[in-house]
Amino acid sequence: MPKHYDLIAIGAGSGGLSIVERAAQYGARCAVVETGKLGGTCVNVGCVPKKVMWYGASLAHALHDATDYGFNIDIKGFDWAELKAKRDRYVGNINTWYHSFLADSDIDEIHGYAQFLDAHTLAVAGQTYTAEHIVIAPGSRPIVPDIPGAEFGITSDGFFELQALPERVAIVGSGYIAVEIAGVLNALGSEVTLFLRKQHLLREFDAMLREGLMEEMLNAGINIMPMTQIARVDKDAESEKLMLHCDSGQTFEHFDALVWAIGRAPNSDGLALEKASIEVDNKGYVVVDDFQNTNVPGVYAVGDVIGKAQLTPVAIAAARRLGDRLFNHQQDRKLAYDLIPSVVFSHPPIASVGLTESQAREQHGAAVKIYQSRFTPMYHAFTSHPQKVSMKLVTVGAKEKVVGCHIIGLGADEMLQGFAVAIRMGATKKDLDDTIAIHPTGSEELVTMR
Repeated sequence: MPKHYDLIAIGAGSGGLSIVERAAQYGARCAVVETGKLGGTCVNVGCVPKKVMWYGASLAHALHDATDYGFNIDIKGFDWAELKAKRDRYVGNINTWYHSFLADSDIDEIHGYAQFLDAHTLAVAGQTYTAEHIVIAPGSRPIVPDIPGAEFGITSDGFFELQALPERVAIVGSGYIAVEIAGVLNALGSEVTLFLRKQHLLREFDAMLREGLMEEMLNAGINIMPMTQIARVDKDAESEKLMLHCDSGQTFEHFDALVWAIGRAPNSDGLALEKASIEVDNKGYVVVDDFQNTNVPGVYAVGDVIGKAQLTPVAIAAARRLGDRLFNHQQDRKLAYDLIPSVVFSHPPIASVGLTESQAREQHGAAVKIYQSRFTPMYHAFTSHPQKVSMKLVTVGAKEKVVGCHIIGLGADEMLQGFAVAIRMGATKKDLDDTIAIHPTGSEELVTMR
């Protein structure tokens, strides 16, 4: 006889764990189905280990800057294996904590792959489970191109399995994962070449951010090859070096590692969604409305699998609001998918919320007014390799309502959160002008722009 729950989540990543946690707080009997490690992409092969590596890379930059501050430092090398071991232990401790948390919350773990039998029934590892509510939250996976030799490369998942720092690395991609990995490897000592299919990095971001990051990456010694499409990869049997052949006829040789960072695909295949008549789009993303409902009553989806703002805090927020609605009578509770702040942990970091300048001009035309600032932060006033900070405020209308804020440079990742709150509350340029600046900081530029 099937075991019955009030709610089952498919996937123990950010979305799945958050919905069962919130539902259990309201007294719901919950279970989560997972075939891999608890925590999903973010904890195991995403945000958490990525940020550890970013900190390591930032320390490498700081060590080089220390000389300019009067320190006499000998840098005697970097131990990739030691950092990896400590990072993996840290991630492992989070995994262990999740198991304890679920047990303490009376949330059942079901290990295996879930498949729908109907809208309220799942099969997992030969067992059958039913629930009034089923939440699809299996996340996404990195894409590997369908070209000869693609298997010689690794994805962002494989990046976290590297046992040693590769001497020469090719990274294919132009999104945030590509630039983050490129920045880490470059700072820690690899020779990095970044291959872009089109002209720009971070195409969805404001032009100021794209151009500023391109400049800083080139200054840092990263080779960037725009308008370059990889057509084939070969591996030398003797040296194990990789050779990349481009559709233009160009060839690039002697790489120790190749990282594919060309996008992600939803983990919706294999769930037998068709047995419950659950709608997906032509890319495999589960179609939902503003309340995370699928087309089938009692079935919902959150996180990367819906293809909207694929960020950990978005999955968490959507899941918690769904739990409030289903089990705490908050019928209008839902996530607003606009004005979502995000950070790219590049070197230097990028922070962005709201409309880009081009989006604002498309929507509001001549009502748009832009405020910009570009400066050398005090930290880099006398370092040998200074990085610029660039900031942009996008405003619209007579009251100059702030609809976008974009920052690249030292501290951008930490300064945006408070400004994102103000923008969501409807802040105008005058509101920022009337706020006393904190001096001397980089963030004061956002309230003193003219």
